[in-house]
Amino acid sequence: MKNVSIIIPSLDPDEKLSGVIEAVRSVGFCDIILVDDGSKAENKKFFPSGDDITLLTHEKNYGKGQALKTALKYVIENRPETIGVITCDGDGQHLAKDVLAVGKKMAECGKFILCVRDFSLPDVPPKSRIGNRISSAALAICCGSYISDTQTGLRAIPASLLKPMSEIEGSRFEYETNVLLELRNMKAQYDEVKIETVYLNENKGTHFHPVKDTIRIFSQIIKYLISSLAAFATDIILFIICNKLLLLGVMLSTVIARIISSAVNFTLNKKVVFHSHGNSIKALMKYYALAIPVMLISAFGVKGLCLLLSVPDNSIIITLIKVIVDFILFILNYNLQKKWIFKK
Repeated sequence: MKNVSIIIPSLDPDEKLSGVIEAVRSVGFCDIILVDDGSKAENKKFFPSGDDITLLTHEKNYGKGQALKTALKYVIENRPETIGVITCDGDGQHLAKDVLAVGKKMAECGKFILCVRDFSLPDVPPKSRIGNRISSAALAICCGSYISDTQTGLRAIPASLLKPMSEIEGSRFEYETNVLLELRNMKAQYDEVKIETVYLNENKGTHFHPVKDTIRIFSQIIKYLISSLAAFATDIILFIICNKLLLLGVMLSTVIARIISSAVNFTLNKKVVFHSHGNSIKALMKYYALAIPVMLISAFGVKGLCLLLSVPDNSIIITLIKVIVDFILFILNYNLQKKWIFKK
């Protein structure tokens, strides 16, 4: 493990940090990079020193994500022989034997390694269990990637991924979720390693704020959802007007509603959700290259189900069928827009 660096970001540490460092030393690690992320003056004394320790300091608190990126950039510039790094927390929740296991796994396979906890155990705090299950489900539904533990701080990053990982957006807890999204976008191989689940004092020492940081973590998905809901509302309202009031029929009503709502959706996605600065014409062509097939699938899907279920053209059930069909298309659309139309 002499060519593997341990990265520990820390904000206002206590005596447990020294215990973590001694533990990783005891299993063979000899390059430890600490990041003081704007700790209070009274807590700075808990950052130990030594020949094997490098202390990087932020003058103010920028967040865990920025602390990790600061350390990654330092490794890129100062550790040319590295085979990778391991990120872990400084509060004792990651056992030394698990840190060593993830290091060996990365060295053997050269993949990005995620250490996952068992959230089914009875001593896991309900906040942690519920939060992780929700985030894992959201990631799976919206992005097609199921990861058992989306917020694990114990991760091994091979040398080949250090540079892209140091450039991923996010400065706080959302950075770790953005990493998972980008792993799939980069088609990077990753693996999971089960570790012992340790929670100290009901996890009260965490700097994670459930509401504020969850919004940060899923900010892009939330904005995409709002954008889609705005377009969806436009689509449904226009569909009802055309179908119920103007009696234009299911097919024509769907086409008119989709053309207008898609223009709303494209504008919001480009400017607000994905912050794309690419060629608008090219993106628009790709968008409608996707939107037209999706529109046809929606129209024929709704019409086909109406015929299959013998639903009359003026029935309210048509609207319900359309909601179900479009929800499925919503999930597919997010992935295709992120990875193809507005890809950075």
